[in-house]
Amino acid sequence: MIVIDGASPTPPYEQLRAQLARQIQDRSLAVGTRLPTIRRLAADLGLAVNTVGRAYRELEEAGLIETRGRAGSFVSAAGEQALEQARRAARDYAAVITSIGIEPAEAIRIVEAALANASTP
Repeated sequence: MIVIDGASPTPPYEQLRAQLARQIQDRSLAVGTRLPTIRRLAADLGLAVNTVGRAYRELEEAGLIETRGRAGSFVSAAGEQALEQARRAARDYAAVITSIGIEPAEAIRIVEAALANASTP
């Protein structure tokens, strides 16, 4: 379920992109799942077509979805590759943190701060 908060300082396209990305990454949306058309989703969410189009375009650029012409947009198998890439990066980060003696709780705070900064438009 996608919820767009009109009072949020985060633009609607980013709210939509982030929620779909999260559903793809936590596998709520399985590889091969067909997404609603841009027009359908825009109508359902009360958003402009361009807003949904931008979210889909950014998901496609991230490799999380793929558009197959008139057949529509689908969850890409590349999303699995993105998860594996994230796991490798986490292992590398854990190795660095361990080697320099930073406590796990502090390491997690560092990652949370980095993620918060990365998601700021």
